[in-house]
Parts: sequence; structure tokens; C-alpha cells
Amino acid sequence: MEPIKISLDDYVLFGGGANGESYDHKQDPSIMLKLYFPGKIQQPLDEMNLARKVYDMGIPTPEPGEYVVTEDGRYGIRFKRILGKKSYSRATGDEPEKVAQYAAEFAQMCLKLHSTHVDPSQFENVKDRYYRLLSENPFFTKAEKDKLAKFIADVPDEDTAIHGDLQYGNAIFAGDKRYFIDLGDFCWGNHLFDIGMTYLCCYLSDEAFISEAFHMPKKVAMKFWDCFAPVYFGEGIPLKEIEELVRPYAGLKTLIIERDTKCPMPEFRDALKTIL
Repeated sequence: MEPIKISLDDYVLFGGGANGESYDHKQDPSIMLKLYFPGKIQQPLDEMNLARKVYDMGIPTPEPGEYVVTEDGRYGIRFKRILGKKSYSRATGDEPEKVAQYAAEFAQMCLKLHSTHVDPSQFENVKDRYYRLLSENPFFTKAEKDKLAKFIADVPDEDTAIHGDLQYGNAIFAGDKRYFIDLGDFCWGNHLFDIGMTYLCCYLSDEAFISEAFHMPKKVAMKFWDCFAPVYFGEGIPLKEIEELVRPYAGLKTLIIERDTKCPMPEFRDALKTIL
């Protein structure tokens, strides 16, 4: 696919992240540009193609946009912004008295996502992703890696959708419409691999990170999980039992965090103690 050439003179920078920067169009507020850092050519194309396949499956996500390149050789994606949107993390932070409502809505979205069957030939298996992360991690010993690999292998397989980064900042709503965003890690497999991220962002992350990333105090984030879990897993199951089930999957996210930070993260590894 040939990228469309654009000029950054038409855009204004409004944010950044680990892989690139985001821009608003100066004249059209409905147009947003996600521009990757120099040298990243294949990544935006892969993300756009993946987003198109997910969108075509009927999963509620904004329609993918166009593959673009700037005059200085940076590649990215231009797409239509959903005007008036708000993430469930931002909404909860702004209106903590509605935490039970927002957690329940998010849980219902997750239940629907995790009941969506996927053609395994079109997407990556979540287990293969974790095996790769495990093989590339320099901080776990071989014995630890063997135990983690066995745990992953023993998880029952499911042919259903996984977001890949399932946290309450990656689900948005506008009016009565709800969407998942940032599906660059979309894959298929057991739903617990996804729910582990939700738990990590509510309970395992520290106060400073939750405040900066999710716009709320940690006590509100913990309340979000406490309201989310009974809707997702069913009423009558003790929260302690749910947490014991989910914690190892949250701990596996250590592999992603250590890849990105390039250092061991003992605060998250603690969730793996039942495996190691």
C-alpha cells in the first residue's frame, strides 16, 4: 500500500507516547494524525491493516483511516476522530460517584468482546505472543522461564477475541455509542490474558502511575475493579477468589513492561509467585 503524502504544516502537535506523536488538524477538528517516530515504516502499516480486519469483524472500534507519510519521511495513520468522546478512565476520574455505572458498562463491553469468535488464521495466538516475549526477556532465569512457559501452555485455549491492552483508557463512549481503541495488540485466546491487564491497572500499579495515566486516585481505580469483577465474572463469586484467579495473568504483563522499560519490575513480578 502506497502512503498518502501530507504536510505537517496542516497539523498541530497535541500529545506523544512510546511509539510516536499525535496531531490535530488545524482546520478540521474531526481529523487526527498518529505519526510514528522516524524509521518506523512497517509498524503503522501493520497497525492499520490489523485495525481494518478488526473493524470488518464488527468489533466496535473507530473506522481505520489512511496510511500517510510526511515530507521528512515519517509514517503514520490519519483517521476521523469521534467527536465528543470520553474514555472510561477519564469519565470515572471526572465523576467518581459513577464508578459503578462506568465499571459495569466497561465489563459488558469486555464480555461481548470475549464472546466474539475469531478466525485463528487471521490473527496471532496470545500464547505465541507470550512465548516470544518470554524468549526475549533477559531478566528471568531459565528455570523461571520454564515454569512460566508451562503455565501459559496449560491455560485452556479459546478461539475468541482479545484486545491485547485491555484497560479502561482504551474504551471510549460518545452518546450511546461505545468503542474499543488502540487495538494494535489484538489477538485471540483465553480471556484471562486480557483481564489480567485490567486488574494490573486497577490494583497493581502505583498511585502516581494511575493518577497520571488514568486520571484518578488509586482508591477509585480499586473501586472500579471491585465493581467490574462481579459484572464480568458473575454475582456471588467472592472478590478474593476472582483476584487469585486473575493475578498470575496480570503478572505475565511483566514481560511487556520489562520489554518496554528494559529493567526488571519486582512490583509486578510479585503477582507471579504462585507460578514461580
